[in-house]
Amino acid sequence: MDELPDHLVWDILNKLHTTNDRNSVSLSCRRFYSLDNDQRYSLRIGCGLVPATDALLSLCRRFPNLSKVEIIYSGWMSKLGKQLDDQGLLVLTTNCLSLTDLTLSYCTFITDVGIRHLSSCLELSSLKLNFAPRITGCGVLSLAVGCKKLRRLHLIRCLNVASVEWLEYFGKLETLEELCIKNCRAIGEGDLIKLRNSWRKLTSLQFEVDANYRYMKVYDQLDVERWPKQLVPCDSLVELSLGNCIIAPGRGLACVLRNCKNLEKLHLDMCTGVSDSDIIALVQKAKHLRSISLRVPSDFTLPLLNNITLRLTDESLSAIAQHCSKLESFKISFSDGEFPSLFSFTLQGIINLIQKCPVRELSLDHVCVFNDMGMEALCSAQNLEILELVQCQEVSDEGLILVSQFPSLSVLKLSKCLGVTDDGMRPLVGSHKLELLVVEDCPQVSRRGVHGAATSVSFKQDLSWMY
Repeated sequence: MDELPDHLVWDILNKLHTTNDRNSVSLSCRRFYSLDNDQRYSLRIGCGLVPATDALLSLCRRFPNLSKVEIIYSGWMSKLGKQLDDQGLLVLTTNCLSLTDLTLSYCTFITDVGIRHLSSCLELSSLKLNFAPRITGCGVLSLAVGCKKLRRLHLIRCLNVASVEWLEYFGKLETLEELCIKNCRAIGEGDLIKLRNSWRKLTSLQFEVDANYRYMKVYDQLDVERWPKQLVPCDSLVELSLGNCIIAPGRGLACVLRNCKNLEKLHLDMCTGVSDSDIIALVQKAKHLRSISLRVPSDFTLPLLNNITLRLTDESLSAIAQHCSKLESFKISFSDGEFPSLFSFTLQGIINLIQKCPVRELSLDHVCVFNDMGMEALCSAQNLEILELVQCQEVSDEGLILVSQFPSLSVLKLSKCLGVTDDGMRPLVGSHKLELLVVEDCPQVSRRGVHGAATSVSFKQDLSWMY
């Protein structure tokens, strides 16, 4: 091994993907230790970093070429020692000159002062902040001013990021390509207009409003009214995920939905106000859609929006079936299955979509209209490989038996389905039809009943959801 040239040793080290393996090899001899130190580009640290600042300095000196660092304090308690603070970030920025990707998760000791230290990281292109309660909009603004190469920004549960001047600044820079804002209470849909010309560069947008906080607000003065009725330039957007958002007709996020011609992945989770016309306009332009996930709210009582048609109907499904010739993943979820009369998708609408689109993955959650007839229709779904049914109580053993006739199915997931029993599993036992079978919380299915029904079987039963 001593005679191996360095580039071959580097190739060997590159094939070791786990930290434990890399550490073991680096301790086998001094040469491997030195080469591994030079080639170690990523580091993940957290509660075991004690004392935090001194230990981080030691690691930065040992691994001089670090470009990706994750600092995660999930599960931290005071008895585990002091967390990394602003001084620790200063140590990181002054000793890790190649830093391009930084994640700070549950770092509750870090304030705007520490974030300002990051502004000296001229090569920083990706920053993810998850639950950083002491960071405000001023800290994010200083980051935007200093880090001109920042392309990816994630803010998750940053509860004190209130001011949005940083959004305006990014709007002027036109550099952001991926933006994720989740459960930052002071940032609403109306604030996204401040991105202005940066919409042209965005390829991925994930925006989720804190639902618990939102329902405490008064709806008679919505932020969305600040959006002018105009086209939003978002031709580069490939992935769009919206959660707990209000979609006002002809304004704001409705304009975004209607102008994403290169969109490939769409996820709408509990978004109020989405109409058939929004979906139809989207799919008529977005010819490359590969994944659609819809979680439909059952609360139709928001006072300001009573005059808006809130339901999605089969018109949306028909438009998807007609225009989305590349659709591979389709998921429908209803937030509450106790009011089936409010659900506007019919069984025929779902079947029509599955038959016309090359769907490989189908997930139905609380879809009360899907029954054994729907399972029979899936027998002609030539591309279907993954089927997930969650609380689809109209599916019985008669429908489950048909799974063995699905042409390409290899993965079946059943959760909280009351109508299926061990009898429905029998045709699958020993058939070698499925590669994976997952059964969770189905009261009439036993561990013995699923034994041998797939190459790999996962079984769990917790019936507390029924009570």
